Amino acid sequence: YNIQYGIDAEYVVWVTVGPQPTDTTTLLPFLQDFEAHFPQKYLNIIADAGYESEENYLYLEQRGQIAYIKPNNYEMSKQRKYQKDIGRRENMEYNADKDFYVCANGKKISVSGERKQKTKTGYETWKTQYSCENCSNCTLKAQCIHGNRSKTPLETRTKHFEISKIFQQKRAEDLERITSKKGIELRVNRSIQSEGTFANVKADLQFRRFLGRGKVNALVESMLMAMAHNIGKMHHKIQSSRSGQYLFPVNNAA
Repeated sequence: YNIQYGIDAEYVVWVTVGPQPTDTTTLLPFLQDFEAHFPQKYLNIIADAGYESEENYLYLEQRGQIAYIKPNNYEMSKQRKYQKDIGRRENMEYNADKDFYVCANGKKISVSGERKQKTKTGYETWKTQYSCENCSNCTLKAQCIHGNRSKTPLETRTKHFEISKIFQQKRAEDLERITSKKGIELRVNRSIQSEGTFANVKADLQFRRFLGRGKVNALVESMLMAMAHNIGKMHHKIQSSRSGQYLFPVNNAA
């Protein structure tokens, strides 16, 4: 089961249990289930990289909520290897007016088509396809064109890629938010509070496996553990005079 905890001020405020193998498709059902039982709606939604998707970005935007979701390439993009990779679209020069990229060898990579893609949740997105004008005899081809599993010889291959322009726009807006002073504070607190809650339940309370079978029993057990965590957290915050503290102060950029 994929257990989702919603954390506010170090307390678990909602729990869901689902069969999803990854976190990407759990955010919307979690928020919908929470809001079906409570009248309040949180303005800021802070989540880790596993929750990033175009569908999630647009869902939150349409409901007047603000996404603070770490892009799934955020940590990787800070590495020198990533920044020096000439084959990555992010490292190419882009002409926004005419909508084309320029590769490291000075060749144009222009729009060659568009296709509609449907996700497992039923969400439809449009992908813009780009292809290089001429990759023949390019001395940088081995560094630019990736994918060693292709059966087509490298000599005859052409550089191409596809992107969702809506997704890239929403990711750029989100990246600006999470790297702001407020975004850093919220992101660091998500790590402390959310990961700390699971650590407490699994390590301190020693809850390592479910005793019952079935989704309902798993949900009940998860909620009981969340209640146990909340009681312990309330006691600890009272004893340490932190009852009114919602966020841990952050002094350094992350």
